[in-house]
Amino acid sequence: MKKIKVAIVVLIIIAITGLFVLVGVNGKDVKRIKSEKQLLQISKSGYLDSEFSESLKELLTHRAEALYDPFYYSEMLDIFDVFDNSYKKNTRIYDVDYNSGDVDITTTDVEYRVKDGSSNSPETILYNLTDSGNTIGTSTKTSQKDYSKTNIQVENVDEADINKTDGDYIYSISGYQVVITDVKNPNEIKVASRINQSTSIVPEDIILYNNKMVVIYERVPSSYYKNTVVKTYDISSRENPKEIKSFELNQGYYTSRCIGNKLFVIASGKLREDSDSNEEAVDRSYNEDGLKKEIPLKEIQYLPHNLSSILTVVTTEDLDNVNEDIKVSPFLMNVESAYVSENSIYLLSETNNYEKAEKKELLKKLFSFGGTYAFRNAYQNGSTNASSRYTEIYKFSIGKDGKVKYEAKNKVDGQAINQYSMDERNGHFRIATYDMSKGAKITIYDENLKEIGKSDRVGKNEKMYSTRFMGDKVYLVTYKTIDPLFVIDLSDETKPRILGELSIPGYSTYLHPYDENHIIGIGMETEETTRKDSNGRVISTTARVKGMKMALFDISDVRNPKQISQTVIGDSRTTSAILTNPKALLFSKEKELIAIPVNNYTEDFSIDNSDTYEDMVKKYKSRSTSYISEGYIVYKINVQDGFVKKGTITHDYTQTKKYGSSSAKSKLLRGLYIENNLYTVSENQIKVNKLDNLESVSELKLK
Repeated sequence: MKKIKVAIVVLIIIAITGLFVLVGVNGKDVKRIKSEKQLLQISKSGYLDSEFSESLKELLTHRAEALYDPFYYSEMLDIFDVFDNSYKKNTRIYDVDYNSGDVDITTTDVEYRVKDGSSNSPETILYNLTDSGNTIGTSTKTSQKDYSKTNIQVENVDEADINKTDGDYIYSISGYQVVITDVKNPNEIKVASRINQSTSIVPEDIILYNNKMVVIYERVPSSYYKNTVVKTYDISSRENPKEIKSFELNQGYYTSRCIGNKLFVIASGKLREDSDSNEEAVDRSYNEDGLKKEIPLKEIQYLPHNLSSILTVVTTEDLDNVNEDIKVSPFLMNVESAYVSENSIYLLSETNNYEKAEKKELLKKLFSFGGTYAFRNAYQNGSTNASSRYTEIYKFSIGKDGKVKYEAKNKVDGQAINQYSMDERNGHFRIATYDMSKGAKITIYDENLKEIGKSDRVGKNEKMYSTRFMGDKVYLVTYKTIDPLFVIDLSDETKPRILGELSIPGYSTYLHPYDENHIIGIGMETEETTRKDSNGRVISTTARVKGMKMALFDISDVRNPKQISQTVIGDSRTTSAILTNPKALLFSKEKELIAIPVNNYTEDFSIDNSDTYEDMVKKYKSRSTSYISEGYIVYKINVQDGFVKKGTITHDYTQTKKYGSSSAKSKLLRGLYIENNLYTVSENQIKVNKLDNLESVSELKLK
């Protein structure tokens, strides 16, 4: 009887402990930095001893309990994530007695010793820290003229760009200057004013709000770091703009948004040493209106399972009350991509993914007779698939006062491409991710980032090149040697369905809505080559870039999408800013207008099958060979005629300097329209042409 009572007590303790572990794991969410020492340790190593030791102790402590718990794998996987991420971010060694399950964690040992007298040096693991639609910008109008806005993703969420217009003036970046040009009279445009800053800071982006202009600069204080400088100007008098607010962050500029009167700037960078401190410490300072301020330790938040030495700062400025202090929301996390709706900010961070099945096998080793010794050997001998990736999703709410607050997290296997891989509809988050070995899929989450449903995978062994969410549909392009355009129905969020597919040569890196029944794809035209052996069997297929391409698709029959028109631009040496930056697109269905900047080089440009999307983007951005020509190509577009080229506008070439070194920059930056005139803007000049026939109206030299 006594033995039975003891057994019951043991089972109750195990059950309570198991429940505690489950709640503890799921409840371990955002934490706050408690001390300078803690932040300094993260800065140096990217991890915390306490987080690491707690996770490893949990793994060891619950070895016995797990044997009684049929659901122990699902509970332990979250603990494993903490151990796995922490282990890879350090080379500290641990003394483990696998017979007793006790762990003695030190910070001075240099080898892994199992307390049976044997000694083994572990293999060093290096871990690098490192409704949508045709949406128009939201700058407040100062004139009643019809003019174009920045091509943005989300309605009422304005995005910064290298030039803007309010219908009467054009605001543009020209080298180290910001130029305000009076264009009220298109026949006689003139510079109203120039804003000059020190050559130590370079203007990167512009935002307009009522009679205010925000310019976001980048400062490079050293070869290792970049700072973000934000200056707000009163432009009530365009001839005499006045700086009324400024702040500087010790992190590099990532992106920004303007929602109503609230400006959000996201900056991210590695934690830095405080050079002004007499003791070893982390620099938490920022500058506001000439005053040095400091981010309070308790305000810095982090997530234990994915701790990073990268500090990402989200600032909020009230453009109606610039005398108020900015709100600073700091988080220790890396950022690969960002999506911003009117009420939420979603930040993505990618990391290596060890498949759950493989983790289970490792955990089995831990719970086996060999214990931690068997676990260590299996882990270090590479029994996991480190090439697979998963994406961490972090959701932040935007309060009425503009304060940004962490809300929830989740993760999805695979990786996204860019902000257009994400969307929010009725408070639910939708994301497209891909894994080369498995294909691409759509996953949908509720307001708390709990998964609602996911689609089947498409495009196995292919890269995902573009995505566009439009209402309850999503259009997705994958590519290997041909371009499948997939249509996926999201009306039933629990069961997204693949409706149709169209395969054509080439691929689209950007999809833009034409109307509810048509979509435009912009990318590259390719030619497929098949190799066969002596028996006529196909042994490989490759594709070669032939030129840029724009295509118009009819998606009225979602089960059978059709390409109804296309135009190929240039040859294999041709690229465009639109391939990596959708803001370079000028489109108006009403004006039957589509226009893009194009560069043509002296050397061939090609994409081979081994290139990742990131490699492709780098190739586009790192072109250093000479231009043959460049220009702004203008087309008439409609469903009946497709693409009809009107002509090309060219500007004078210039050599620019940034950060003290010369580099060839695309001189032709953006195009915009005001009423029935087309304005092309470069660092050198602004040209005005009639929209209907591109007849020259006037031009102005900026340099």
